[in-house]
Parts: sequence; C-alpha cells; structure tokens
Amino acid sequence: MPQPALASGRYLLTCALFAAPPALVLAVLAAAGLVGVGTALVALAAIAACNAAILRYYQREAVRIADYLEHLAVESDDDRTRPPRPQTDLGRALIGNVSRLQRGWRARTRRMIAQVEEAAVILERMQDPVVVLDAGRHVTRANAAARALFGERMVGRDLAETLRHPAVLALVDSVLKDGGERSMEHAQSLPVGRVFELRVVRFERAGPPDDPADREGAASPGALVTLHDITAIRRSEQMRADFVANASHELRTPLSTLIGFIETLRGPARDDPEAQARFLAIMHEQASRMSRLIADLLALSRIEVDEHTLPSGKVDLLRVLRGVFAALELKASNREVVLRLDAPETLPELPGDEDQLTQVFQNLVDNAVKYTRPATEVVVAVTVQEAAGRAPLVAVTVRDQGEGIDRAHLPRLTERFYRVDAARSRAMGGTGLGLAIVKHIVSRHRGRLLIESRLGEGSTFTVLLPLAPAAGGLSGPAGWIEQAGAAVTKA
Repeated sequence: MPQPALASGRYLLTCALFAAPPALVLAVLAAAGLVGVGTALVALAAIAACNAAILRYYQREAVRIADYLEHLAVESDDDRTRPPRPQTDLGRALIGNVSRLQRGWRARTRRMIAQVEEAAVILERMQDPVVVLDAGRHVTRANAAARALFGERMVGRDLAETLRHPAVLALVDSVLKDGGERSMEHAQSLPVGRVFELRVVRFERAGPPDDPADREGAASPGALVTLHDITAIRRSEQMRADFVANASHELRTPLSTLIGFIETLRGPARDDPEAQARFLAIMHEQASRMSRLIADLLALSRIEVDEHTLPSGKVDLLRVLRGVFAALELKASNREVVLRLDAPETLPELPGDEDQLTQVFQNLVDNAVKYTRPATEVVVAVTVQEAAGRAPLVAVTVRDQGEGIDRAHLPRLTERFYRVDAARSRAMGGTGLGLAIVKHIVSRHRGRLLIESRLGEGSTFTVLLPLAPAAGGLSGPAGWIEQAGAAVTKA
C-alpha cells in the first residue's frame, strides 16, 4: 500500500518553519533601513520557494523508500520489485542496508525451506508410523506408514476416529496437558496382529503462516506420536519361552521313562530276564532319542552362531546328493521306496559348507523317505535357473508321494519342535528340529526354502542356492502365500 503524502497543513507548517529564520533576518534588516521592504519580501518569497522545492524533493524520495519498505513487508518473497534509486547519500545508505538485509533474509528463508522440505521427505519415508497432532488432538500430519496403518483420511480428524484405544487417547491428552514424553505398548489386531511401542512427546507448534490472526507466529501445544513395531521382538521372546518349554518337555519325557524303568529293574523286575531285556530295549530307544535331540540342539546352536557369516568353501553338489542317496538307500529299500536323482551330468561348484549342505539334503530326503507312501518314488531334481540382473541359481527339489500337509501347518513347519503329527514324528525318531536346522543353513548360504504341499498329493521341498556368493542373497522373512492352488512357505 503506498505511503500517504504529508498532509497539506503539516507540509505548509514545515515550509514556514524552514522560512522563519531568514524571514526574521530580513525583517530586522528592513526595520533598520538596510534593505527595502519590497526587496525583503522578494527575497523572502525566493527563500520560501527554495525551501518548498528542497522539502518536496526529500519528501518524494522518502515516500518512494517508504513505499518500497511497505511492499517488502507485505510481499517479502517477491524478487521482481526493484529498489528505488535515491539521489541523496542518506537515501542510498538506507536502501543499501535494506537490500543487504533483504538478501540475507531471503538466503535464510531458502535454507529454512530446504530444511523443512528435507524434514518432510524424511518424515514421509520413515518406516515407523508418525502422526502430528494439534492442541485439540486433531491430526495435522501423518506420514505414509501412518496412513497405510490407519487410513488415508485420518488427516484433519480427531485421533479418536482412527485410533479407538482409551489408554492411548488418555496418554495423548495427558501429554498435551502436562507436557513431557510418555510411552506405552499398543497392540493392534487388524488387519494383522501387531504390537507397537507408542511414544508421545509434546512440542510447541506455530500457527499457519497465512493465518491473518497469527501474524506474530504465536505457538500452541502439539504432540508427536510415533509407533515403533516391536512385533518381531515380542514374537522372538515368545518363541524363546516356547523353545525352553518344548526342550524341557522333550527331555523330560524320555528321562521320566528311563527313571521309571530303572526303578522297575531295581525292584520287581530284578529277577525277570525277559522283562529286563524288554525294558532295556525301551531304555535304549529313549536314550537314543535324547541323544538325537541334544545333537540337534547343539547343531542348531552352532548354525545360528555362524548364520550371518558367508561360507568360504566350494561344494560339489552332485557328489553331496549321491552321498546322501548312498546313506539312505537301506532305509528306502526297507520301505520299498525308490530314490531317483534327476540332474545334469555336470554342475558348477557352488559356494558353501559341504557338511551343512549334506545335513540339509539328508534331512529333506530322509523326511521324504519316512513320509512317502510305501512302494513309491522319491525324486530329487537339480536344475540351474538363470535370470537377468542376478547370479544363476541351483534349484534342488525333493518330491515325495505321501499324504501331504494341510496348508494351515505350512507357515510353522520350520519352527523348532513344531510337528504336524507329534506322535508319528516321535515314533519315526524325529526331534522336531530338522526343518529348523534346514532353514538356518539355507539362510546362511543366502538361499531360500520353498515348501509346496497338497493333501493327498504329497509334498515338494525346493532349496534355491546362488552359484556365486552374494551379500544380499535370496533370503527373505518367513511367510506363506498361495500359489497355483498350493500353499507355499518361504524361509
């Protein structure tokens, strides 16, 4: 808005004040007869005219400078406005200082805008859900993770409309009222069960920059809500507790059996050779079961220690598979099961630990022999898969013709001590750790385990191993998907 000119009365008063001293001098000279009255009046008029012209000149320059400063105050980010060109030293000094201040302010503004944009990108790309609230608990901002969790339309609404949890809302209200930082665990059941560490911290937030009622940027309380997913941690703790309970149970059962038979042999069966022979056979079976269990636990522990270290050896996979076939040939023949290897004549050596890969395929082929129907065939197929942009893979598929596995069990098959049929597994000498060992060994080799099964049609276990060492590999989180009518689990 232009600066208004000085009022006419004030302007005339200023001119009169400037003309008063020379008028007084001329009056004294005229009274003394040194200057004629006419001459004095002409001189006074000339002086007044010069004063008025000089004053008008400075007034116009001051008005231009004032208009420029007013424009900067209203349109501070407008680079198109050129500063005036003052004709006086004072005006030039004033405009020069204002221009330097303006350039510095604009540079600081650009830096602040860049920082705000950088913070906005970081906030938007954070993996944890982040929600910003105003003093009324309305959502003013939510990053992509928060919108994916609570819905796209949560911004602008009360937090209670998207997070209906009384304890969480009470926590947010208390932080907005009393300040500070507080946290709690929050469990969410939909769309999937998840556990979050919810943290709320209060901060002072400025009003909108374009709010005419908030030109001074008065601060008001706000809250930052972050949710860190600790589902994996809680599941890991639960799995650890289940592992201790299962291991204790698996060891307690054969130990109780041994103690009972020892007491029987020392008592009623002391003089009964037939009972002694029968009991000793059972004791040997139970002791062997404990020995297998302890051996598998130790093997699993060693594998987990080395799981994040890539193996440095080279493995002839075909030789490993032929060795596995030779070791299980007798067991297969006892059930009239035929072992068949479908593989190319030659295969490049792959990076790996030969003993561990032998354990992987021995466990898988042994399971196939145990669970396939008698007088059927177990097929082990080896193929090389090539794909653009990554190293070629070796796929080893072990296929049986057993009863198959219900897909409800597939996501948990590689858990420790998990059995589809516990009694049948124990009767066949299983410890419930075989597939857990397989999963961890495959993970160490940066490979992937795929399990496909249909009830009544048998099961297929596929191990994918990279032919060249890779830091990332193929490993992904355990999970399951449905594919071509079969359930698939990945480890």
